[in-house]
Amino acid sequence: MRKAIETLKNIWKIEDLRQRILITILFVAIYRFGSYVVLPGINPAMLTQLHQQTSEGLLALLNMFSGGAFANASIFALGIMPYISASIVIQLLGIVMPYFQKMQREGESGRRKMNQYTRYLTILILLFQAPSYLINLKIQAGPSLNASLDWTLFVITSSVILAAGSMFILWLGERITDKGIGNGISLIIMVGIIARLPQALFQEVLSRISDKTGGLVMFLIEIVFLLIVFAGAILLVQGTRKIPVQYAKKIVGNKQFGGARQYIPLKVNAANVMPIIFAQAILFIPIAFIGYSNVASASGVAHALTDPNGFWYNLIFAVMIVLFTYFYTALTINPTQMAEDMKRNNGFIPGIKPGKHTADYIDSIMTRITLPGSIFLAIIAILPAFAGLFGVQSEFAHFFGGTSLLILVGVVLDTLQQIESHLLMRHYDGLLKSGRIKGRNANIAAY
Repeated sequence: MRKAIETLKNIWKIEDLRQRILITILFVAIYRFGSYVVLPGINPAMLTQLHQQTSEGLLALLNMFSGGAFANASIFALGIMPYISASIVIQLLGIVMPYFQKMQREGESGRRKMNQYTRYLTILILLFQAPSYLINLKIQAGPSLNASLDWTLFVITSSVILAAGSMFILWLGERITDKGIGNGISLIIMVGIIARLPQALFQEVLSRISDKTGGLVMFLIEIVFLLIVFAGAILLVQGTRKIPVQYAKKIVGNKQFGGARQYIPLKVNAANVMPIIFAQAILFIPIAFIGYSNVASASGVAHALTDPNGFWYNLIFAVMIVLFTYFYTALTINPTQMAEDMKRNNGFIPGIKPGKHTADYIDSIMTRITLPGSIFLAIIAILPAFAGLFGVQSEFAHFFGGTSLLILVGVVLDTLQQIESHLLMRHYDGLLKSGRIKGRNANIAAY
C-alpha cells in the first residue's frame, strides 16, 4: 500500500505525465458525456424496447463497444467500429492493390495518405449504417419519437449527427494519442467496455441469488475462472520466443568491438487483438444486410451468422481468427527485412547462414509459434459462448473472453508501460519492484 501511494505521488510530481493523465481523463469524460446525449426528437424515457433488443445477442456486443450509446440512441451510437471496419478494408487493399502497396512503401507521407483514405471510407460506411440504425430505432422506439416529427428530415439530420459523432470520437482518440497517455482509439473502446462492467456484475449477482442457481458460491467460482482467463490473456499478450543472435567482432585499429550475443523476441501472438476485431467486423456484415430490426426474427443461415451463442457462428469465428492471425502476423513481421538488418549489422543466428537461410529460419519459427497462439486466441474469443451455457448472464459473459477481455488486458498493460516509462526516465521507481511491465509492443525491436 505504501509503495502504491509513493508511486502515485511520483506520478503527480512529473509535470508532463500529470498533464497527459489529466488531458486523457478530460477527453474520456467528454466521450462518456456524449454517450448519454440523445438524438434530437427522441424521448430517452421511452427507449425500453431498444434496451431489450441490445440486452443479448450480437447487438449487445455492438452496444458494449459503444459504451451503451447504441441503446441510448445517442449521438455516439455508432461508436468507433465504422472506423475500424474502414481500417481493415484499407489494410486488405494494401495487399491486393499495387497503388496502396506503393503508398505503404512511401513512409510517413504514404501513411498520411492511407489515413486520409481510411477517413473517407469511414464516412461512406457511416452514411450507410446511420439510416439503417435510424430505421431500427423507428421500429423499436416508435412511441419515443415526436409525433410531429418529419421522418425524412429526421433521417437526414440524424444521419449527419451520427456520422459527425463517430468522427468526433475518432478525433478524441487521436488527441489522446498525441496529447494524452497514448493508444487513444483502444483506450476509448476500453472505457466503453469498462462502463458496462458494473451493471453486468450487478445483474449477475442478482441472477445467481434470485434464481437460486448456485447463489454466491457459484458467483465466486465465476470470478475465480474469470481471473484465470485474465491471467491466460496476459500470458498470450506477453508471450515471446527468443532467437539468439551473435554479432561478429569488428577490429578498429588494435581494438576489437562487438561479439556480444543478443536475442530477438518473437511474439507468440504478434497480431494482438486484431484477428478478433477483423473477424468480428466481418461477422457484423450480415446485420447490415438483414437490418438491425430483423436480427431477432432471422432464420436459417442468417440466424446462424447472427447468433453469438450458436455452434456455427463460433466455429466460423474461431476459424477466421486462426486465418487472420497468420494474415496479420505476415503483415506485421517481415523475416526478409529482419535478416537483412542482421546481415547489415554483422549479426547472424548461430548455425544458420546469413541472408535467405536466416529469413527462412525466422519464417519457420514464426509459423510454428503462431499456430498455438492463434488457437489459444480463438479459444479465448469463443469463451463467452461457453460461459452462456453455464448460465452466466449475456452481458457478464462478454468479459470471459473475446475482444473485450483482450482489449482490456492489452490497453491496461500498454497504459501502465507508458506511465512506467515516464517514471523511469525521471529516475523514479517503476510500478513493479522487480522487472518491467511489458505492453503489447514491448521488446519487439526486430521490426
